Amino acid sequence: MIEYNKFMNQKSNSKYDLEDRLIEFAVRIIDLAEALPGTVASKNLGSQIVRSGTSPALNYAEAQSAESKNDFVHKMKICLKELRETLVCLKIILLKGYFKETKLAALLKENSELISIFVKSIQTAKNNAK
Repeated sequence: MIEYNKFMNQKSNSKYDLEDRLIEFAVRIIDLAEALPGTVASKNLGSQIVRSGTSPALNYAEAQSAESKNDFVHKMKICLKELRETLVCLKIILLKGYFKETKLAALLKENSELISIFVKSIQTAKNNAK
């Protein structure tokens, strides 16, 4: 993680970058999935949450190279859908009791904040396209 932090500091001096936040979220989701027990259900949830929890970072990177405003909105909507799917997986993991709420609270909060950011960004992009 130290090497990544060095890269992050060299990348830009601007405010906290959404792409960096999504990457950090993806890493935390991977860590969570790897800590799940080895049951059939938890392996399935782990695979699912890794797919949905890492997808927003990748799709957001694609959105930055969108070919049009409509393409940008479409890719941002994919990010939003994946974040909502991740939130449901986190809730299932919580309700199943794989981890205590205190362990998942920060991830649930970050997931909800990212959803809010994408909802607002999509609304703004749609308004700007008019």
